[in-house]
Amino acid sequence: MMSFARLYAVATAILFFVVATVSIATIDVYEFKNAQQEDDFRILVQELRCPKCQNQNIADSNAGLAKDIKDRAYKLLRDGKSRDYITNYMVERYGDFITYRPPVTKHTWVLWFGPLILLVVVVLVLVLRKRTDPKPQGSAHLTDEQKQRVGALLERYKQTDEKDIVENEAQGVGQKGKKL
Repeated sequence: MMSFARLYAVATAILFFVVATVSIATIDVYEFKNAQQEDDFRILVQELRCPKCQNQNIADSNAGLAKDIKDRAYKLLRDGKSRDYITNYMVERYGDFITYRPPVTKHTWVLWFGPLILLVVVVLVLVLRKRTDPKPQGSAHLTDEQKQRVGALLERYKQTDEKDIVENEAQGVGQKGKKL
């Protein structure tokens, strides 16, 4: 009879080998008629974006939809279709999002020219705001009466502050209200 530890080790080893062989089986192998088709396929899978994944091409994506797109591109290449034909086919089926370089159309104007327009608007607003703001003066112009009122307020503040300090010291309290 096998001990529990030995049975556990054997079961773990079997599970490891099963998982390892399954992961090897998921590698896709595509055979081409010539080197040109293989190069076209490599370029296509790098240029086409996975509709399910965020900003990932179909070559790097593990999504089922990406595999379907790769398989369809492979089939179309094997049928003798050009890269442009396959790209247009994918755009018709999945929209402009599938390419990393969508064409300039009336639907993509905001995508292409929006940032530039926004930059121009921001620069114009800053320039106009700078022109309309009054120039800061070296110092504020106060009348003699206003200067006297400010002086009186400052003097009253100093007397009140000194009075509070003297009272707090007499009570044994510091400036921040802590006991000395």
